[in-house]
Amino acid sequence: MNDFQLDWQRSRRTGVPEAVLCEHKSPTQVAAIIVAASEKGERLLFTRLDESHFLALDFAIRSALDYDPLSRTAVLGGSMPVASTGVGIVAAGTSDMSVAREAARALCFNGHDAPIVADVGVAGLWRLTERLDEIRMFRVVIAVAGMEGALFSVLAGLIAAPLIAVPTSVGYGVAAGGYVALNAALASCSPGVVGVNIDNGFGAAAAAVKMLSMR
Repeated sequence: MNDFQLDWQRSRRTGVPEAVLCEHKSPTQVAAIIVAASEKGERLLFTRLDESHFLALDFAIRSALDYDPLSRTAVLGGSMPVASTGVGIVAAGTSDMSVAREAARALCFNGHDAPIVADVGVAGLWRLTERLDEIRMFRVVIAVAGMEGALFSVLAGLIAAPLIAVPTSVGYGVAAGGYVALNAALASCSPGVVGVNIDNGFGAAAAAVKMLSMR
């Protein structure tokens, strides 16, 4: 008997399909989930699947997955058609790209093409201002930043779209593993900023999917 239950009705109930958090699951457990989903012909998104964890899976299991080591995500069941629906991702630095890619992959799994505008943190503000016309075209913006999280307030004060802030654990010392960036998102004086948990690119993508489905 399996020690898991997959929520195949989640998409119909909430608008966001089932996803599997692989962190703290053994390769055996992940493999059993993949087999169960394959037998039902279901697509699945896997998050927090470290490369060592992925390589510990049998070759036949690995071959069934579209795996991206940077974002630590995998997709079972192939890709679906994606469309430019108006969501974009803005990443402060290249160190934030793993979280930005997790958001992009989760959005793609749900049929949303989400371009990433990368390396536009406030330490070089001119890089951000040069891309503002492009960013202002997005209907929903996911902003990804660590350190002091200044990007959230600065960007939200320059665009009309709602901004989903994703604090990352990038930083050291008093950056406290992302807590400073998280507090910056929560305490922002720029209107229209909402936040998700530290490093939660998937959660930001799910929120964006729901926002876009209501418009």
